[in-house]
Amino acid sequence: MNLSRLIISLVAYAITTNYVFAADERVIEDDKGIFNVVLENDIFAGTDRDYTNGIRFSYLSPEGNLPEWIRKGANILPIAGDGNKRISLAIGQSMFAPEDISRKVPARGDHPYAGWLYGSVGMVSDTGKTLDNVMLTVGMVGPWAYAEQTQKFVHHVVGSTQPQGWDSQLKNEPGIVLTYERKWRGLLEASPFGIGVDMTPHVGLNIGNVNTDASTGITFRLGYDLPADYGPPRIRPSLPGSDFFIPTKQLGGYLFTTLGESAIARNIFLDGNTFRSGGPHVDKERFVGSVQVGAAITYGSARLSFTQVFMDKEYKTQQHAPEFGVVTLSYRF
Repeated sequence: MNLSRLIISLVAYAITTNYVFAADERVIEDDKGIFNVVLENDIFAGTDRDYTNGIRFSYLSPEGNLPEWIRKGANILPIAGDGNKRISLAIGQSMFAPEDISRKVPARGDHPYAGWLYGSVGMVSDTGKTLDNVMLTVGMVGPWAYAEQTQKFVHHVVGSTQPQGWDSQLKNEPGIVLTYERKWRGLLEASPFGIGVDMTPHVGLNIGNVNTDASTGITFRLGYDLPADYGPPRIRPSLPGSDFFIPTKQLGGYLFTTLGESAIARNIFLDGNTFRSGGPHVDKERFVGSVQVGAAITYGSARLSFTQVFMDKEYKTQQHAPEFGVVTLSYRF
């Protein structure tokens, strides 16, 4: 059985068995908001190519103090109706570059230069066993994303090679993506010798001119005093539903690994601009798997985590499979 079939089998098993946890264990609403900073960069893999940098700032509102019109509106969304609701707000920027940034014109078949500057608004619903995330993201691809300025500034500060080919980047295009994700916590929970173990499957869907894809995966955690979260947040390839966490005691931590698989219908950063022909693009792979490993520590109201992400090749002429690291800091207040 290959990795894709293993992931799909595990998630299917979780979906069909986890409904035994229908009772809502989260009765008391959490009165704390959560602020998250996520930084992703391939410097942790010693590279500077393809998906090379991403940063996102997000805020989850406290549960229980939502306006009534938002509560009523939530009833028509495909999210857990009996869960505790939070509003989610985020801003971020992602950056893509070819392997050889010294060329003024990227080599044929290399990753196009591209930037993505965006803002998101959504709703998170937590029942204690499931987490639903619905999010609308709007932004800009192209020069107005200011990825060129960001990369050149950072490279100047650290003394790296200045990229020469940003004039060839994707053209300006407004972007919109509608995201839905569900995560299940508690498929497997055990505490042998006081060490917690659990499994959290997820399924997700993106629809839009920037990304259109379906994804599935499963996260395994092993640690002490596992907090009530669904794994650390990431920008890519995971969705941002893991901004949520509630610590159970003063100090906790865990090791984790996530297996994921995505079916890609559209990726503007590989396919090129939607309404222009002849621009930079490459021939993308339709199915992309990923393995993520890392650790998270919670202390009081703070959570710090590091994740190393290993992905399958995303396009047919890609010389090396993508790899990057993720640092996240979350704080409840």
